[in-house]
Amino acid sequence: MRAEFRSLGPDETLELGEAIGRAAVPGLVVGLSGDLGAGKTVLTKGIARGLGCPRWERVTSPTFTLHNVYEGRLRLHHLDLYRLGDAEDLAAAGLDEVLYGADVCVVEWPDLFLPEFPEDRLLVRLRWQGPGETERTLELSASGASSTAVLREVSARAAALLRREVVDGEL
Repeated sequence: MRAEFRSLGPDETLELGEAIGRAAVPGLVVGLSGDLGAGKTVLTKGIARGLGCPRWERVTSPTFTLHNVYEGRLRLHHLDLYRLGDAEDLAAAGLDEVLYGADVCVVEWPDLFLPEFPEDRLLVRLRWQGPGETERTLELSASGASSTAVLREVSARAAALLRREVVDGEL
């Protein structure tokens, strides 16, 4: 299943992330791809907020630490694989075990490591959109039963948010 969303700025990206966090189930793996500055960490902050992590606003990209953990309704593992070279580095760092755990795992820069990921996963591609520096297109694709159920719920929540904005005349 695939869905595409347009974000007009960081607040909307955060809201979409929150919808993912609220819909998240144990073992959900979310891969985030996009250029530097595309909004991967903002989306992760939203996921943390949706999971009820008390300090979600302090979520930062673990570029140099590789792995941050946040407590919430479900524990959130936030990985940044940008500095890893191959699957052996992933295993050596013990991160492959996190990918198959019962917690939620958000992975920035997953592309080189997708063969190591569970088959049931949610991938998010963030792309710049339009002439402004704040607009993004977020393409979500689910590849298994659990991630598809999450994406269906996220799509319903996003549609409800859009309807609310139209009714309030904020568009």
